[in-house]
Amino acid sequence: MIKVVAKKFVKQDKLDEVIKLYEELVEASRKEEGCIKYELFQDDKDSTILAVIEEWESKDALAKHNNAEHFKRIVPMIAKLVLPESTVNVYNKLI
Repeated sequence: MIKVVAKKFVKQDKLDEVIKLYEELVEASRKEEGCIKYELFQDDKDSTILAVIEEWESKDALAKHNNAEHFKRIVPMIAKLVLPESTVNVYNKLI
């Protein structure tokens, strides 16, 4: 199993726009083969910090997701609305 944690620091005036884009991305991604979970979270103390937490059956499933039409279309739009400090980490399940 593969887990992805994408932490996004959103420009304050773009928060609603980013959440709207994520609504579309999450909905489409959850329908993909190999997707176990795909969720968006908001920081409890700072509403401009969002985290996307994904679980995939395999690296292959994640690779297909990264090449999906909706991913290639929506992610660049989100990238324009977040700060460069945003991070994406990919983890392999150990236990």
